Amino acid sequence: MRKLLVTGAALGVLFVATVTGCKQDVTLTIQSTETIKDTVSFSKELQPIFTAKCALNGCHVNGGQAPDLENGESYSSLSSAKFYNIAAPKSSILYERLTGALAPAMPVNGTNNPDNINALVLAWITQGAKNN
Repeated sequence: MRKLLVTGAALGVLFVATVTGCKQDVTLTIQSTETIKDTVSFSKELQPIFTAKCALNGCHVNGGQAPDLENGESYSSLSSAKFYNIAAPKSSILYERLTGALAPAMPVNGTNNPDNINALVLAWITQGAKNN
């Protein structure tokens, strides 16, 4: 009976953690084994993902959670707040949030994270984080 109560309580905490929106504190580690060899285009590859998965009402938009990932704002927002580190790409806040190495993990619940987003972001930072 005690085991059932503990399991029920744990599931309840997990449910609450998954429905709290952008303020999730649960860390989900997602590592990518994909290697990106081509130049990653910020505007053509990353911005569409940010627009569709991150720049949502109450999340990474003007007046929401930093950084602002709306089209036209995302590059300067990532740059000015130092969300990436060209000298140590895997230590970049952006990359660590996506992989779950830094809480809260993004995107919330990890379900909106395309399979290759971690590799794309890491490649983009490694390639100099250009506004291309």
